[in-house]
Amino acid sequence: MDWRVPLADVALGKEEEGAVLEVLRSGWLTMGAVTQAFEQELAAFVGARHAFAVNNGTAALHLACLAVGLGEGDEAIVPSLTFVATANAVRYTGAEVVFADVESEDWLCVSPRAIEEKITGRTKAIVVMHYGGFACDMPEILRVAKKHDLAVIEDAAHAIGGSLQGKSLGTWGDAGCYSFFGNKNMTTAEGGMLVTNDDRIAEKVRVLRSHGMTTLTWDRHKGHASTYDVVDLGYNYRMDEIRSAIGREQLKKLPAGNARRTELVLRYRQAFQEKAPALGLPFAEQRGISSQHIFPILLPEGVQREVFREALKAYGIQTSFHYPPVHHFLIYRKEDEELRMTESAARRQVTLPLFPAMTDEQQDLVIEAVIKYLSPAKK
Repeated sequence: MDWRVPLADVALGKEEEGAVLEVLRSGWLTMGAVTQAFEQELAAFVGARHAFAVNNGTAALHLACLAVGLGEGDEAIVPSLTFVATANAVRYTGAEVVFADVESEDWLCVSPRAIEEKITGRTKAIVVMHYGGFACDMPEILRVAKKHDLAVIEDAAHAIGGSLQGKSLGTWGDAGCYSFFGNKNMTTAEGGMLVTNDDRIAEKVRVLRSHGMTTLTWDRHKGHASTYDVVDLGYNYRMDEIRSAIGREQLKKLPAGNARRTELVLRYRQAFQEKAPALGLPFAEQRGISSQHIFPILLPEGVQREVFREALKAYGIQTSFHYPPVHHFLIYRKEDEELRMTESAARRQVTLPLFPAMTDEQQDLVIEAVIKYLSPAKK
């Protein structure tokens, strides 16, 4: 469908084209100098000691879970209101997933209190997800983790450029994982990054990322090594030079893109607070600086989500919802699982269009369509 207002849009320009051409002309396409530069630049941007470019955000999460020692017999506590990769990464290690509820319908991030209630003698890690780019309560989550001697992994797939108390989201825990999928605030088409300030975790990730090898092809190409050993059961999670080149250019554009997202979010909030007061607007309170990855709303009770979405579709407006709760999927379903806040919010949640290139005119069309549908006359 040719959307008048798409849900998201990718902003790629001549800078990315030029960077890719340079890589193609260089003759070196696998992980090398461009990837190293991308890692260094992103590490500096978020304030992390180490950064590892990988082929997607899920790979980053898997490596983080392995690096903190998750395995058979362990449990990790994760949110259910997230993309399934957050939970899958835990399962890949052989550990079990335990779901915790969100804080409230006003703050759709995993609740520290709910996390602590789910801790058992088998719990080894907490995996948080900064929903929509909004910060989890990291000081309280770290307090819980320290009390129970647990590792903390941040799924920061939505949160690049976000911060809390002046510290980048993704750098609070033992490891942070970013996604550069095509709909993210910055993209490499597919790709991700793991960051950490822990030297031990960094060394583990360095080996596991590329087949458990002690040296890489680039090292041998540059004459820094002539052979290698394989010291662990590693994976092929490398990022190529083409994607790294795109990522470097996207990183330069990220602050301006996030700033525009913030402007658009403020326009949404002002309009809906005035003209659609029954609409739920999560994350109204301030907690750090959000990357504003998505704009989630909660429909009033009694409004059928799919009917609402079809009404906006008739205007050419694309919508989505984030997310079907993971504990509802067959592979994770348990008879006695009850996450009251998660289920209530997920049932009513809709994601409206938000992207830096969105014009005021496009946004006004969305605002008018939402207000018209929810107006008293409509009822």
